[in-house]
Amino acid sequence: MTWEEAVEYALGLPDTELSTSYGQPAVKVASNGRAFLFPGRESDTAFGVALDLDGIEVLKETEPETYFQTPHYEGWPAVLVRYAAADEERVREVITRSRDWSAARPKAEPRKRK
Repeated sequence: MTWEEAVEYALGLPDTELSTSYGQPAVKVASNGRAFLFPGRESDTAFGVALDLDGIEVLKETEPETYFQTPHYEGWPAVLVRYAAADEERVREVITRSRDWSAARPKAEPRKRK
């Protein structure tokens, strides 16, 4: 699945919009402003999704060839998804789960500039 295909799928989910996060394109939950799909720091090989920490650990343990974290993401609610993932239907399920998890979170607070 390419970044463009992931974005197209994510935008087909309810209450989503194309936006930005940290200056990069991202798909957010429109009603609370939470980004759930983003290119990540490894944008040549993977994109990122927001997910609960327990769910991330399960994905990394059961499907390490698809889901992983670099030191930058460890301890944060985000997991990377390799573009070369063999099971695109499973990736779509994870994107949907990410949207649902992000939609259930409170509205994002704007960051204060220093």
